[in-house]
Amino acid sequence: MNTNIQAAVLPDVVAAHIEAVNAFDVDAVMATFADDAVVNDVRREFADPTSIRAWVRREIVGDKVTMEVAEVVNHRALTIVRVRYDGEYDKTNLPDELVLTSYLTVADGKITSLIIVHNQPSPY
Repeated sequence: MNTNIQAAVLPDVVAAHIEAVNAFDVDAVMATFADDAVVNDVRREFADPTSIRAWVRREIVGDKVTMEVAEVVNHRALTIVRVRYDGEYDKTNLPDELVLTSYLTVADGKITSLIIVHNQPSPY
């Protein structure tokens, strides 16, 4: 077992982020990000507040995305959150239960990076 990885609770700002997403509140979601935050959502990068806001407005709030935390893990300065997603987005070719992994870094109470990945099981 890797001793650098520990089960954890959500950092306050990450919990606030998920609550804001579930409330469909663009401004509250944006308030969780640092001014210089970077988001990568399934290999698409949003690296400024304007593009992050457009992504949140259209693909999170617009698609009525909801998040249910399945697991939280700390790995040094990284918070790893596995989340069950639902909403009104195009679900073509997606599993019935969509679980995505978010890799987050937080500094000074704000999310500085968010990387969202649809991981596949390891063959090992």
